[in-house]
Amino acid sequence: MQTRLLSAALAGLLTMTGLPAVAHAEDLMDIYREAVANDPVLASADARRLVVAEGVPQARAALLPQLSAGLSLQQFHPSYSGPDNNSNENVPVTGTGDGHSRERDLSLSLNQTVLDLSKFARERQAKQTEEAQEATYEGELQDLYVRSTTAYFNVLVAQDQVEITRSYEDAYKQSFDQATTLFAQGLAPEADLTQSRAYYLLIKSQRVDAENTLRDARRALQQLTGKEPGTLKTLREDLPMETPTPDTAAAWVDQAMRQNPSVIAANHLVSADEHSINAARSGHLPTLNAAVGYDKNGQWSNTVPGRSNYGPGSTTIGLVLTVPLFSGGLTQSQVRQAIHQRDEDQSDLESVRRQTARDTTNYFNLVVAGIGQVSDSRDAVDSAKKALASMRAGYDIGTQSLTNVVVAIQILAEIRTQYTSLRHNFILNKLLLKRSVGGAELKDVEEINRLLQ
Repeated sequence: MQTRLLSAALAGLLTMTGLPAVAHAEDLMDIYREAVANDPVLASADARRLVVAEGVPQARAALLPQLSAGLSLQQFHPSYSGPDNNSNENVPVTGTGDGHSRERDLSLSLNQTVLDLSKFARERQAKQTEEAQEATYEGELQDLYVRSTTAYFNVLVAQDQVEITRSYEDAYKQSFDQATTLFAQGLAPEADLTQSRAYYLLIKSQRVDAENTLRDARRALQQLTGKEPGTLKTLREDLPMETPTPDTAAAWVDQAMRQNPSVIAANHLVSADEHSINAARSGHLPTLNAAVGYDKNGQWSNTVPGRSNYGPGSTTIGLVLTVPLFSGGLTQSQVRQAIHQRDEDQSDLESVRRQTARDTTNYFNLVVAGIGQVSDSRDAVDSAKKALASMRAGYDIGTQSLTNVVVAIQILAEIRTQYTSLRHNFILNKLLLKRSVGGAELKDVEEINRLLQ
């Protein structure tokens, strides 16, 4: 009977378990290693970290001795008086003399800051800024764990969705073919033929969408690693469903306030702003520098051979006290600007703290809720399979309509899609929870990798 064709297709859907494992498939650690080597976001963060780090030796250099040397050499051509063709008087004409004289000056200077509070404040500001950038880079490293896992899982979920849509597209195609045959034989109403055709065309469209989603997910993974991904290992069926430790959201939030890299970076920026305010205010204060100088001058001329004058070198040692009196309001403006920058960064810090607390609480709740959701969804898949088998048996003996069978197929596909997403999201949310408190480590990625097959 034609009914057996539909039954065979539905049986294939019931036994469908996803993509088989491939012997040489790539795993999450392979993707992560490629991302570390090729991810432009991490490379940019590393370069930025190195740029900011150079601010510390530059600020410190202003406190260290400053040594400079100078050498000048000048040549002078004398003027002479020559006859004017239109006058009997001698008119001075410059630059046509036969001789010249030269002068050389050699100088050395050594300066050392003794007291300049603004320079000390700038050095401390540079150190705090460096610490902020180090924390930001640490956050980017932890973000790479999450981005690698997310991109990898997006491909797996998209693959499962393609397989699901292909499977019940097959079933809808069989039902459409069967309805066409039965209608031609006068054994089925035209409504069955129209309905089965509509469902078949709909699922074809959904399958195309699923394939496009998969292609885009693979491109996103390629964007991360810089190369086309191969076949990926899939998440195994049995997953450890442990609750987070500690078992309260408040404890995780407290940890996040202490360890989250974004919070730490924002704190360091506020500290840097405080030093910037001190540096600006120091513009009103005197500065004291120690100075040592050496100068040697020499002169000679080619108009009088053998005549030269090389004076003895002179050395000067002293202290230079500079007292600022008025700079046109520049110092006061710089103080106000530094205070406004501090206020801005304090507001940013509060925003980061609140967002971190919200994210941490949310991921904690998602992990806790996910344990029950994954279990319930797994049971729902089993129930939907049994319901479809029952509908199929009823359709074979004529007690169930084609509509009921088609709806059962669709329900099973939707539940399987939800189950796939829940399983992958549960693992990802556990990693996101650790990232939100600044505790994500490479070993967490390795643990997820061991869940693949």
